[in-house]
Amino acid sequence: MEIKILGTGCAKCKSLEKAAREAVEKTGVDAVVTKVEDIMQIMNYGVMTTPALVIDDEVVMTGKVTSVDEIVSLLKK
Repeated sequence: MEIKILGTGCAKCKSLEKAAREAVEKTGVDAVVTKVEDIMQIMNYGVMTTPALVIDDEVVMTGKVTSVDEIVSLLKK
């Protein structure tokens, strides 16, 4: 599984990345978490508000920091 955090490096982006890493650890799924800060790559996903969470190239959340538990439920889908 590939998880991407889209954002330019703001505090919310860092919080979402931390929550995503915690969710991966909590569930034990085999996933790679990466941070995408390049604005052109972010725009390629059609994201206009950051942070955004991408799971296996599907944008699943934009514009907010979600909880670890919410990310866990997204990973289990």
